[in-house]
Amino acid sequence: MAGEVVVDALPYYDQGYDETGVREAALALVEEETRRYRPTKNYLEYLPAPNYNAFETEMIKAEFERLQARLPMDMLSMKRYELPAPPAGKMTDVASWMESVENSQAQLEHQALRILNLELISEYGANAWKTYNDTLVKMVEQCQKQLQELKKKIQEINWQRKNEQTQAGGQLKELEAKWVGLVSKNYEIERACVELERELAEYEQKNKARQGKR
Repeated sequence: MAGEVVVDALPYYDQGYDETGVREAALALVEEETRRYRPTKNYLEYLPAPNYNAFETEMIKAEFERLQARLPMDMLSMKRYELPAPPAGKMTDVASWMESVENSQAQLEHQALRILNLELISEYGANAWKTYNDTLVKMVEQCQKQLQELKKKIQEINWQRKNEQTQAGGQLKELEAKWVGLVSKNYEIERACVELERELAEYEQKNKARQGKR
C-alpha cells in the first residue's frame, strides 16, 4: 500500500542501541520526520464546537468583566443586616414603623435560620464529612485497582512483544546463517566454475597446439 511503513526493528532483540551516536541519530530522524510531517486532517472535527460560556452565570460574567476592566472588587454590603428606623420625617408614621418592624422580624428569622444551620452542621456535619471521606477513599482504591490492572496489561503486552521478537530474532539468525552458508557455497561453486573454465581453456589451447604440430 502507498505510504505504508514497514517497521523492521526488534528492540527487544537488536543490539547496539547503547553505542555512541545511535541515540543522536534516532533523534535526528525523528526531528526530520517532524519537520516533513504536515497534518492534513482535523482530528477533532467530529466534536461539536466548544461553548466556553456554557457554565457562566450572570454573576460570573460580571466578575470577568470587572477583572478585564481592572476594577476593584466591591466591598461586602452590610445593608441587609441593618435595622434602620423610619426617616426623620416619618417618625410618627405607623406604616413606616410597621415596615421597620417587619424588616427586623425578617432579619431575626434569617439569624435564627443561620443558627439552625450551624446546629445541624455541628450535629451531622462530622458524619457527613466522614461519609464523604469514605467515598473518596473508595474512589481512590477503585482508581488504584484500575491502574494496577492497566499496568498488568501493559506488562503482559511487553512480555508478549519480547517473546515474539525473541522468536523472530532466533528465526532471523537461523535464516541469516543459512544465507551465509548458501552464499559461501555459491562462491565456492563460482570459484570451481572459474577454475574449470581456466582448465578447459588451457586444454583447448594445448589441443590446438598439438593439432598445429601435426
